[in-house]
Amino acid sequence: MPALPPQPLSPLDGRYRAQVAGLTDHLSEAGLNRARVEVEVEWLIVLTDRALFGTSPLSEEGKARLRALYLDFGQAEIDWLADKEAVTRHDVKAVEYLVRDRLTELGLDGIAELTHFACTSEDVNSASYALTVRRAVLEVWLPRLEQVIATLRELAEQHRDAPMLARTHGQPATPTTMGKELAVFAWRLERVAAQVRGTDFLAKFSGATGTWSAHVAAEPDVDWPELSRAFIEGLGIGFNPLTTQIESHDWQVELYDRIRHAGGILHNLATDIWTYISLAYFTQIPVAGATGSSTMPHKINPIRFENAEANLEISGGLLATLAGTLVTSRLQRDLTDSTTQRNIGVALGHSLLALDNLQRGLGEISLAQPVLDADLEANQEVLAEAIQTVVRAEIAAGRSQISDPYALLKDLTRGRRVGADDMAAFVKGLDIGDAARERLLALTPRTYTGLASQLVDLRHDES
Repeated sequence: MPALPPQPLSPLDGRYRAQVAGLTDHLSEAGLNRARVEVEVEWLIVLTDRALFGTSPLSEEGKARLRALYLDFGQAEIDWLADKEAVTRHDVKAVEYLVRDRLTELGLDGIAELTHFACTSEDVNSASYALTVRRAVLEVWLPRLEQVIATLRELAEQHRDAPMLARTHGQPATPTTMGKELAVFAWRLERVAAQVRGTDFLAKFSGATGTWSAHVAAEPDVDWPELSRAFIEGLGIGFNPLTTQIESHDWQVELYDRIRHAGGILHNLATDIWTYISLAYFTQIPVAGATGSSTMPHKINPIRFENAEANLEISGGLLATLAGTLVTSRLQRDLTDSTTQRNIGVALGHSLLALDNLQRGLGEISLAQPVLDADLEANQEVLAEAIQTVVRAEIAAGRSQISDPYALLKDLTRGRRVGADDMAAFVKGLDIGDAARERLLALTPRTYTGLASQLVDLRHDES
């Protein structure tokens, strides 16, 4: 069989490219190399600003021309680096050679020897990954999560007073409202989103084994730890002063575990919405021209939630692998992290794809309140909890002589369907005060929702 023309192997780069394209600017190989050039250039500027080793500070025009190396990074640089790495067999060294080459073009040969000065590859890499992951998470992934949270909040407000039968263990239980149940997911996601937003994206810049040895040998009178701190923090990321050759990746482990946690909550959301659709609590809004089944014309399948569910499982598995691998490095350095970190974009890509499907899916459902009402009407026995609790209060207040209200209601309702008239007759015969009896007679499954509507107003930052 003849070979196909070149094709993307990953569906993220093929079928789903449009949904995850925002991540490629940061977490692709080209995005990583652009960040590496940024780190190399900014380190050159810092060294010359300090007039180290006989250099002079660059003019503002000179700095702008130098910064254009990463600000205008494009296909020419991508191709140049690919050709050079084929020779060097070392990605960061290829970046160093690119910067040196461009310095010659800019007439800045005089500072060429300060390119990659006293750096190990991991100084550049740790800063580059901190930059790219920070930008990808805060500028692309987190806004998409916050969009889903906002949609959940809107739906929660819309359905705050929509009573429905709860199902604990899959069985009829004390009623709630659809708005309150959706607000629970928003609440949970808000908490994790705040943790992600507070991530300390760290880098090291302390040389081959984290000791600044080469730096001190070249110029012992410079406070290299403080200069490195100022440089890294000047890039907008945090500084880790105590490391081996690599930055220890603990911040990445924490971040990926938090994103995986968010994915677990989103997975729970997807399966719950899928179940509500299967119960006909939500109807799916037909999309013009769409096909649900290749053979059953009537079907509208909950594919958005199923797609989200599957992609969250893939993302969660990859994120768990990232966290499990990156936490360990043998002695002062091994390369297990190198190939592992190249999959950060894949892990976030599947999560982003899931968020896209959830956002679209939540916009394509409509609450079927008559179905919820019929379900409530058919399950009058859920009022048993309210009745036995009121009876207990009446006993405590000295207004009832009933000995075991729980057993009384259990005998009436367990494993049985009890109609509204039967429930009313039972309440009328109870040994309780008139006010309590009137409250119970007025209660229906539709109105037995407690504070569900008010709970929709809770926000995590107000807790």
